[in-house]
Amino acid sequence: AGISCAHRLAVLGHNITVYESKDKIGGLNEYGIAAYKSTNDFAQQELAYILDIGGITIETGKQLGKQINLEDLQQQFDAVFLGCGLATVNKLNLDNENISGVIDAVEYIANLRQTSNKDELMVGKNIVVIGGGMTAIDVAVQSKLLGAEQVTIAYRRSKNIMAASEYEQTLAKKHDVQIQYNVSPKRLLSADNNVTAMEFDIMQLQNDGSLMTSGENITLKADVVFKAIGQKLVTEGLTDNSLELEKGRIVVDEHRKTSLTKVWAGGDCILDGDNLTVSAVQDGKLAAISINETLRQGA
Repeated sequence: AGISCAHRLAVLGHNITVYESKDKIGGLNEYGIAAYKSTNDFAQQELAYILDIGGITIETGKQLGKQINLEDLQQQFDAVFLGCGLATVNKLNLDNENISGVIDAVEYIANLRQTSNKDELMVGKNIVVIGGGMTAIDVAVQSKLLGAEQVTIAYRRSKNIMAASEYEQTLAKKHDVQIQYNVSPKRLLSADNNVTAMEFDIMQLQNDGSLMTSGENITLKADVVFKAIGQKLVTEGLTDNSLELEKGRIVVDEHRKTSLTKVWAGGDCILDGDNLTVSAVQDGKLAAISINETLRQGA
């Protein structure tokens, strides 16, 4: 979303500075898409094309809440666009979640995309992936391609509610990934501080739409457990109390304008977004048009 907004504003004749927390720009296109889906350095080729128009300055290693903050940005610039995504992963909230072998799926995918030597990555024999979205599918299929023997996705709801599309679920099954529906994480089993298995409650759907345990459980053998149960906004650096947040995301209007006079936002960090790259690009486009109009009017 940030690069999309920067590109359109630069085309419209504005000077743009993009702040990126990592040492390479590209966001989820660079770090978050499974390596088997996006090849030949596609993200960087696309960025090179965009930056070639000129007028866009990139500063890497600048993270909200550390090297920069929202209040200072509002003072320094005529307009600010937040395309910061959802930078942290939800926890399982189990007692021994920090044992060896329990890994954030998002971080693993990012490391896989950036490493030049895939032999350095941990590849388990028996893998359990907890989650039901695209990230769960990506890390499961990627694990199979890297040589894992048994990979099971464990999702707490039914097949038709799963966030991953029917196509993605079929893709996983074609790669011999098992999908276990209606199971909720109960506890991690370990030996010598290494995960050995995971126990799940079997869930039942109630008439009111809620889920309750059936009283039965299953245990899946695992030397690696991937957490892919969603991400959330890091609010550090978004310290202005008048920035409206709801359900842990930034509230925007139809022009992607926030509650702050000089601040717009788009991508995964905004409320009611659908977490798709194409939608983030559209958010950047709409915000850029609104910013341009606002600056033209001298507001």
